[in-house]
Amino acid sequence: MEKAATPPHYPVIVIGGGQAGLSVSHYLMQQGIAHLVIEKRETGHAWANERWDSFCLVTPNWQCQLPDFPYPGPDPDGFMLRDEIVAYVQAYRDKVHPPLLEHTAVTALTRQPDGPFELATERGPFTADAVVVAISGYHLPVIPRIAERLPRSIHQLHSRDYKNPDALPEGAVLVVGSGQSGCQIAEDLHLAGRKVYLCVGRAPKSPRRYRGRDAIAWLHDMGYYDVPVEQHPLKEGVRKNANHYLTGRDGGREIDLRRFATEGMELYGRLLEIDGSSLRLGTDLKANLDAADKVAEGIKSVIDKHIAEKGIDAPSEPPYRPVWQPTIERDALDLEEAGINSVVWATGFRSDFSFVRLPVFDGTGYPTHRRGMSAMPGLAFIGLPWLHSWGSGRFAGIARDAGFIVEQLAAWLATGASSRQGRTLNGAGAAHV
Repeated sequence: MEKAATPPHYPVIVIGGGQAGLSVSHYLMQQGIAHLVIEKRETGHAWANERWDSFCLVTPNWQCQLPDFPYPGPDPDGFMLRDEIVAYVQAYRDKVHPPLLEHTAVTALTRQPDGPFELATERGPFTADAVVVAISGYHLPVIPRIAERLPRSIHQLHSRDYKNPDALPEGAVLVVGSGQSGCQIAEDLHLAGRKVYLCVGRAPKSPRRYRGRDAIAWLHDMGYYDVPVEQHPLKEGVRKNANHYLTGRDGGREIDLRRFATEGMELYGRLLEIDGSSLRLGTDLKANLDAADKVAEGIKSVIDKHIAEKGIDAPSEPPYRPVWQPTIERDALDLEEAGINSVVWATGFRSDFSFVRLPVFDGTGYPTHRRGMSAMPGLAFIGLPWLHSWGSGRFAGIARDAGFIVEQLAAWLATGASSRQGRTLNGAGAAHV
């Protein structure tokens, strides 16, 4: 009987060739650790194909700090557009020149007792002493089952698949969800002259500029992006919080849903029920708007305190005054009467680590870890929101997370883990595969 070929083996395999995986590869190469980066599609795919046409960063370009590759452009205080983000990530790939295997999905990650990690892929099996899962945590679009009750004549899509106003049928548009994506898509449609109805949820709001600077610059100086999750008042519960809504569009601005209402956008509370073309909505619009404003004003108060304590000369700014208040809480909306022909579900994503067939997850399917290092020796995760700090999962904090993970893996490999597993390290992989 012919003996089965031994799968290619690496000291480390990185699953995911986006900015997180490339950052890990950068530090692995600095440590001289042979490895392979496996990417399901190609570097920059999600930025290029799962964002709308006018998409841009909400964090300033100067926060783009991939390892040894800070933002290289002429507008550090600006906000890169979608295609510029793709170019930045791909330029980093070309700089790192990682051992990269693109267009290859990992279909299963397993491990036998006292053996190496085993990866089943579309190009055959691989084994590794250590594995870094670098695929973020936003995998599957969430569309609530209630959507099935809408009439078939209504065009429905998730925010991931929204491209531009012209790609939607004529008529008014209902956007469900007021997180970052929902608010920015509602604005995109509104600026294009489309009639927009927005179901407003509980997402918090952030000021864009305050007292002469971008609010993010103030928070950066105050160390907010460096606070470990263990020191946050909500601890690990902060990982479930929605992101603050604001935009970098046209040089960056605060999103004020109340102002949109004065310009003709129709605001409602949360969507509760659907019966054909009839929608029942929560009477929580005012409460949700007030709560979002309270968060934004809280951020301003923290900045005020910092300015006062440091004796910084910064211009004063009058307190925010709401430009619009709902006079009544409308609890019903008829799609046909409103002329709504499209619904955009800006209802978030859920993670899908089902290919990782190892006992390292909690009851919700979230990886259990400390700073990305799982309870299973040799297995790490990176790119998750609040992996370690608020900067994790953003261009601002990837370098720190990747550096820490590689240091931990290098120390573990140095203990002789590979020899205990009876493997011969494959020294190949210094160039593209």
